[in-house]
Amino acid sequence: MSDLVPASDHLHHAFMTINTANLADGTKQKYRRVVRRYLDDGGRLTDPDQLATYAAGLPASGRAHLKAAVKLWSTAMIDRAKGSATPENVNTVQATIYRFEALQTAVNAPSPKGEKAHIWLTRSEVMQLMDVAAASENQARRDRLALGLLVGAGLRRNEAVNLTFEDATIQAVNGRFRTVLNITGKGSKNRIVPISDKLAGMLDAWGAAVGGAGLVLRSVDKGGNIGSGLSAAGLFEIVRSYGRMLSDRMTNGKRAGEIAKLAPHDLRRTYAQIGYESGVPITQISKLLGHASVSTTQRYLNLSLDLETTISDFVPV
Repeated sequence: MSDLVPASDHLHHAFMTINTANLADGTKQKYRRVVRRYLDDGGRLTDPDQLATYAAGLPASGRAHLKAAVKLWSTAMIDRAKGSATPENVNTVQATIYRFEALQTAVNAPSPKGEKAHIWLTRSEVMQLMDVAAASENQARRDRLALGLLVGAGLRRNEAVNLTFEDATIQAVNGRFRTVLNITGKGSKNRIVPISDKLAGMLDAWGAAVGGAGLVLRSVDKGGNIGSGLSAAGLFEIVRSYGRMLSDRMTNGKRAGEIAKLAPHDLRRTYAQIGYESGVPITQISKLLGHASVSTTQRYLNLSLDLETTISDFVPV
């Protein structure tokens, strides 16, 4: 983040700050636990975007603990940077302070009334979303593939925009050939994600239009001309715009309002949810999503308690 605060010191300093804080032992334990889980999931303490994305999937209590832990540590780092200020490095110190202040606002811990609800699309809504992008123009074809990579392969936003055609390979699986994506995710962790024949066909068709090499998702201008890579912000706007278009087709006003706020991570959650409802084991879903622990995957799923059927019915007591 800055030479004033060496990156190698961040992790050690974060836990040291928590351990020496004037807090109850139980509170310190909660702070250490939530930070460790974030790091185990491939997160970086100095990345506000990663912090925000991860925090969005936490329950309110976990988000509050993460926010407090990050604020505690970043405040200490700001004080450390201020203590190293000299007339010669004042601009560098100020830039460092701004970066750590950004971390303090990255994690939102709103009251329950103001909390943004996560969105899980039903199968029918996924079909409708894909139908909205069913035109044959270059932009619509690109958009349809982009949506497919998020909801049909469960990719993170950055994984999708960094995906290359070279990352897609053909593998033999139980006597049939299947396209798999070789994904480099958080923390440079690699995973393999098999995709459906339909999504593979969309990828092949788009590859034929753009040359079949390099980045998969490209910018497309108003004239349909294909340019260079697509940014993560651009992908967010694609998802949000199609969410609004789908919302306009809906008759349920409350649900339409939810869909109008559709974001890329909602499609990743939908991928996990549909897989779970279809009988895919949660451990397999966790691997496909690139999660470090199943507990993270559980937070992605819109689970409700089935009171009619319980494990107790099957236990011979």
